[in-house]
Amino acid sequence: MYIFRQSRYVALLIGAILVSLGVIFLLAPHMGERVSHRELRELTGAAEPSRTGRAVMVPVGKNLTANAISGKRPIQPILPHLTTLEIKRSIKENGVSHAPLLKELAAERAWLRAQAAAVQSKKQAPDPLHPPDQLFFTRTKLLSQEDKEQATWSYALSGEELLLLQKIVMAEAEGEPYEGKVAVTNVVLNRLRSANYPDTIKEVIYQKSQFSPVQNGRLNRVKPNKETIRAVNEALNGRKEVSDDTYYFLSLKLATDLTIARTKDKAKVIGNHTFYK
Repeated sequence: MYIFRQSRYVALLIGAILVSLGVIFLLAPHMGERVSHRELRELTGAAEPSRTGRAVMVPVGKNLTANAISGKRPIQPILPHLTTLEIKRSIKENGVSHAPLLKELAAERAWLRAQAAAVQSKKQAPDPLHPPDQLFFTRTKLLSQEDKEQATWSYALSGEELLLLQKIVMAEAEGEPYEGKVAVTNVVLNRLRSANYPDTIKEVIYQKSQFSPVQNGRLNRVKPNKETIRAVNEALNGRKEVSDDTYYFLSLKLATDLTIARTKDKAKVIGNHTFYK
């Protein structure tokens, strides 16, 4: 009894140690899980295999679900919002190989940049069915709206001239195929670009002895239909059914003056119209 009283402090100390060891033993399974490099590759999407074959400690938390521990690939990435600095800190604390994680992060960032660029490009792309406010030219051709950076000069398109262009195409090509309406628009725009013709759409159309609907008054009577408006708008946005050096067209069945047919090079036949360079 005396010996026990003398050793009670020792007994209490031993008891405390045993209790501590028991607590540690009980909590140890929940402090971390050991996952092989192969399992880690499957979770992170990394392609490079481990050469050491050692298991690595991965903390159980909000970024790693029970499915991930069991070997199933999670639907969401393990590290969807971590920065490079945060990944490196996790590497230092947990000993996880950084290459697969950084590779995943870089791939995700590249994908996000590509998606953002695609959305921005879609927003900026012109609608070919709506007329542009400006036309863009080089010395030899009309440019599409996407290629306007290559232009050597531009032309501001007014509402009055747009309607006039639609009316001349309607008057000249009402019964012609859709491609023929685009081609007639191409001819007017080719003349606008050329130094051999007037400098405005109105002056090109009203140039003496060039378009028969101006002379016979049909230009003032027609009302552009939906197909003609669409064809003109597409041509204004860069669609071409004839080349940029095509300046003439006529109907061989109806024409009374065949000088163009005899003196110019044939470029294309669309419907009843023959186009010439």
